[in-house]
Amino acid sequence: MFKPSPNPPQSGHKSRVEAIEEKKLEDAATRALDYYLKPQPSSPPEPNKNQLFIVSPHIDTETLLANASEDLLSISTIAADLADDVDDSRRRVALAISRMADGVQLLVERALDHLETKATATPGAKV
Repeated sequence: MFKPSPNPPQSGHKSRVEAIEEKKLEDAATRALDYYLKPQPSSPPEPNKNQLFIVSPHIDTETLLANASEDLLSISTIAADLADDVDDSRRRVALAISRMADGVQLLVERALDHLETKATATPGAKV
């Protein structure tokens, strides 16, 4: 059957409840997309209060690795010197090795933290 008159135009007016529901749905969709498509890098962990030494969090990875390399070379030199003649008088050298090893451990851990942060911020990136 043929309808002689067209359907009445849709009014652009929505009830207040429909507008609120639509806004809630739009906000939820935006939050979901932002969660999956715009991940925020996590903040660095708080330092342990019992920790004696700390590395500044603003030093870049290249500098950290360069310092770690130089310190490892120093440790190697000290260890070679210690290997020549170990006795009670060389206690200070052994303590220097221990202190330097602790510093290198902090540098390397900070470098790994930087690499982890980059890896989580850009999934699929090669580290």
